[in-house]
Amino acid sequence: MTKINLTTQRKAILEVIQESHDHPTAADIIERLRDKGSSFAYGTVYNSLRYLTDAGLIQELKLGEAVSRYDARMDDHHHIMCKQCGRVEEVLTELPEEWLKKIAAETKFAVQEAHVVLEGVCERCANK
Repeated sequence: MTKINLTTQRKAILEVIQESHDHPTAADIIERLRDKGSSFAYGTVYNSLRYLTDAGLIQELKLGEAVSRYDARMDDHHHIMCKQCGRVEEVLTELPEEWLKKIAAETKFAVQEAHVVLEGVCERCANK
């Protein structure tokens, strides 16, 4: 197993993501680091995000937006995104086994992993 090298910068970035429940973007992470009194170069943050993703400590979410979001929760789960405000929530409901079997039959793929992104309008936006 490869040894994980958590530099001071990587550790600070990982902590910001672990403390966040809103799946922050790189820009959000940079802003939160500044709020904590840390100032890292953009390149350092982006390189650290790539390292942490490759090391399996965080996951990069590409949710149909122009920017990636980051999640420290590594267990199997899905996401739902508000089409109006962009808020992202975790969905812990498991996919029905029947769906995976139908998809495998339709595509002739052996499904090894599934990540579903649902889109809709959150309660806050719906009530505006």
